[in-house]
Amino acid sequence: MERRSFIQRAGIAGVLAAGAAPAIVHAQANIRWRLASSFPKSLDTIYGAAEVMAKKVGEMTGGKFQISVHAAGELMPAFGVLDGASNATVEMAHTAPYYFFGKDPTYALDCAIPFGLNSRQMSAWMFEGNGLKLTREFYAASGIVNFPMGNTGAQMGGWFRKEIKSLADMKGLKMRIGGFGGKVLERIGAVPQNIPGGEIYQALEKGTIDAAEWVGPYDDLKLGFNKVAPNYYYPGWWEGGPQLSLYVNKKAYDGLSAEYKAIIEAASAYAHVEMQARYDARNPAALKTLVGQGTKLFRFPKDVMEGSFKAAMEVYTELNQSNPAWKKIYEDYAAFRRDANLWFRFTEAGFDDFMQSQKL
Repeated sequence: MERRSFIQRAGIAGVLAAGAAPAIVHAQANIRWRLASSFPKSLDTIYGAAEVMAKKVGEMTGGKFQISVHAAGELMPAFGVLDGASNATVEMAHTAPYYFFGKDPTYALDCAIPFGLNSRQMSAWMFEGNGLKLTREFYAASGIVNFPMGNTGAQMGGWFRKEIKSLADMKGLKMRIGGFGGKVLERIGAVPQNIPGGEIYQALEKGTIDAAEWVGPYDDLKLGFNKVAPNYYYPGWWEGGPQLSLYVNKKAYDGLSAEYKAIIEAASAYAHVEMQARYDARNPAALKTLVGQGTKLFRFPKDVMEGSFKAAMEVYTELNQSNPAWKKIYEDYAAFRRDANLWFRFTEAGFDDFMQSQKL
């Protein structure tokens, strides 16, 4: 035993002399973290992204870094996860940042804003533009390190108990809508309600609200919205590419080895891609099922789209004048959006428009 201990001490001493010990020692340590999600377990796509990430971290560390994932309400409310990660109640959270626009509208720029970037453009801005750099500067005050972790792709416009035939029909309409879109709906006369996903059905069934949006056919079918509101509108102009985020408490993150930090980065990127792949693969069949069950599909009237766009631009102008944090990030975001849409106009849009008009 004494000889073995000596050899072990000598080996560690040699590593220390080489200046590599902290990373190796930390990388070999067993770590147990908790992640609080803003979503219920029943939504296997959006909640599942956190499980995918946690599983990958475990696999890449040989089981030494374990992350337990907890659904909304288990450790804290759905909208309590930002504070939970910030104050180290949990080490991680998975959420839609625009849920916290009430604290500061700037949070929405890490997720989606009305008439913003689509999912590919959002990933491009985050990973190759200035998006990740700018949002991390913003999150620093909250003691959080953020990672993009999932995107639903362009969403549907939601479920309505009555048909919407013009902009006038939006006035006084009580609608569940997440995040920043509610500020724009207010401008066109609607009454936004910020309700967690697990509580939407009951509110819609009881008539507490007149309409609700969530994500798209796959999740909406699971939640049964078509049973209480048969009119399904598109597109979800308030979230053309909503990005989900992984929040990591900064002190906990700083305590990790470089290897474990890289593993979190890689695992969250894997989950980021897989979430949208799941939605894109599962939404078509779900939409067919919904239509087969009597769902009526409608495109938002032109005046609803134009009135909402005008209102959104007014809100952004006002925020640029009143909120320095918003202005700093939005100016970069808007410039990226302008160039990205110019490019997509000639490529993606042209190709998609042709292909979706064909009978294949």
